[in-house]
Amino acid sequence: MAGRYDDIIHLSRPVSRRSPLPMEERAAQFSPFAALTGYEDVIEEAARLTASPRILGEDAKEELSRRLTLLAEKAPERPTVEITWFQPDELKVGGAYVTQTVTVRRVDDAYGLIELADMRLIPIDRIYDLRGDIFLDA
Repeated sequence: MAGRYDDIIHLSRPVSRRSPLPMEERAAQFSPFAALTGYEDVIEEAARLTASPRILGEDAKEELSRRLTLLAEKAPERPTVEITWFQPDELKVGGAYVTQTVTVRRVDDAYGLIELADMRLIPIDRIYDLRGDIFLDA
């Protein structure tokens, strides 16, 4: 009974004309392949938590309004205050509350902004809390 490969079974195996690769290079061709490049970043971003803006009660709104008025009056003196405001996230719904001690340059009621000494602008409607020595006297 003749086999399917009887005509080639006793031939010598072919030898490449190229020289064999060094072991380091041979191993490199079997290194892992990251088919899902960026997938870990997407998972990490999805897991990052954001907060929703809090709604102030009427008493807290009145107190914040009083402090904003006082801050506007004292702004030419460049007061240093601690401001807590809601900063929306650029990539997701929600954001984070930021609390910083800053020097206020001016309060712009027309545009609803507080301008800081470092030229940053904070929207008044995102402010959650104002604290500082200038509010103790009033």
